[in-house]
Amino acid sequence: MSAADAFFDLHRRGRPLVLCNAWDAFSARLFEAEGFEAIATSSAGVANALGYADGEGVDLDLLFASLRNIVRVVRAPVSADLEAGFGLEPADTARTVERAIEAGAVGCNLEDYDPQRGGLLSIGAQCTRIRAVKAHCEALGVRFFLNARTDVMFKAVGDPQNRLEGTIERLRAYAAAGADGAFAPGVSDPAQIERIVRELDVPFNVLARAGSPSISELGRLGVARVSLGSWPARIAMGAARAAARELLEHGTYGFASGPVLSYEESNALFSAAS
Repeated sequence: MSAADAFFDLHRRGRPLVLCNAWDAFSARLFEAEGFEAIATSSAGVANALGYADGEGVDLDLLFASLRNIVRVVRAPVSADLEAGFGLEPADTARTVERAIEAGAVGCNLEDYDPQRGGLLSIGAQCTRIRAVKAHCEALGVRFFLNARTDVMFKAVGDPQNRLEGTIERLRAYAAAGADGAFAPGVSDPAQIERIVRELDVPFNVLARAGSPSISELGRLGVARVSLGSWPARIAMGAARAAARELLEHGTYGFASGPVLSYEESNALFSAAS
C-alpha cells in the first residue's frame, strides 16, 4: 500500500485518525516514534519555527524545504497545512499543491478564508479551486487527500444562529466539488459535530481544543479525524519560555525535573535517518 493509500484508509468514521500536528522534523519524528500513524503539519507552527507569522507570510521555499525535511525523517504519511493555497487563482493553488506533492506530502488542508484580505471566499470560488486541484492531481497521476476547511465557525462569520447551517452548506459543496475530507475548526459542541457528520458523505475533521469532547466521544459521534493545530508547538514553546524565565529570574534549574527528553533519546530518534 502506498503512503497515500494508507493515509486515505486511516480516515474512518467512528475510529478517528488522531494527529498531533508537527512544526519541524524533530517534532514529526518524535510524534511518529510515540505511535502516531500519520503526521500533519501546523501552518502556524511551521511558520513560527521558520521565523514568520501565520497567515501566508512564510517564505514558500523555506516552507517546502521544511516539509521535505519532515518527510525525510518519517515513514508515516504526511499531510501539509497549505492555508488558503498561497494564491487564490485555481492555477496558483494547484501549483502550490504540486509543490507539496514534490516535497513528499500525500494530503493537505485547503481553507476558504483569505488571510491576506480577510473574509471568506465565495462557495463557488472555493469549489472551482478544489476542482482545479483534484484535476491537476489526476493529471499528475497522484492520489492526494484534499481536506477542505471552512472557517465560518473559527472566524465567527455572520449571524451566530446561521453559522452551523453555513458550515454544512459549504462543506457539502466542497465535498461535491471533489474534496476528500471536510474540516471545520471552531466546532466543539457534540450536537453540532453529530449533525455535521450526519450531513456529510466524506470524513469529518475536528480541531480539538481545551473543553473538546474526548477522542472516544468524538469517535462515537462519527468523527474520522482529530487534529491539534498549533497547540503542540505552543505547548513546547510555553515550556521553553518557562525554563528561560526561571533561568533569568531565579538562576535555578527546576525545569530539569520536568518531562525533558534526554540527549540519548533525541539522538536515537534520528539514528536511522541521518
